[in-house]
Amino acid sequence: MFTLKTLAPEAIPAALEKAERYRLLKESLEAQSICRDVLAVDPGNQKALITLLLALTDEFKDRLSPAFQQAEEILPHLGDQFCKAYYGGVICERRAKAHLGRHDPGSGKLAYEWLRKAMDLYERALNTCSPGNQEALLRWNTCARIIMQDPHLTPSEERSTEQVGE
Repeated sequence: MFTLKTLAPEAIPAALEKAERYRLLKESLEAQSICRDVLAVDPGNQKALITLLLALTDEFKDRLSPAFQQAEEILPHLGDQFCKAYYGGVICERRAKAHLGRHDPGSGKLAYEWLRKAMDLYERALNTCSPGNQEALLRWNTCARIIMQDPHLTPSEERSTEQVGE
């Protein structure tokens, strides 16, 4: 077994820049590793938590487990209600897209349900953000467009029954 080396606190800003760069290069594991090194030194670092969460969601298309659970475990550590709702929505939206890409039986219903969960969370984020922050609105609209443009995305029988009864 190896003993991991400890990142110097003054190296955190540069390390986080590298983590973001690795994410953009689709090098999710490298980005995750850097974020974990930062969090070992500064456990509450919001940028590291968010970058780690996003890097984990980058893996959903290839392997949903354990990345999904790990991303959800980060949510309670985010600093405010907006971030918790917004990034919870991102997790759900990216899980929906992973189901869409699989084309398995029932994947359209699963994707629909996860997109609706994302939209609910984005709605909650909109209620807690400043008027100039419209990120949640943009993501909500993206989810709505995905649903409207794909005829395979339909609610489960349970949701259809709920909507009729409302």
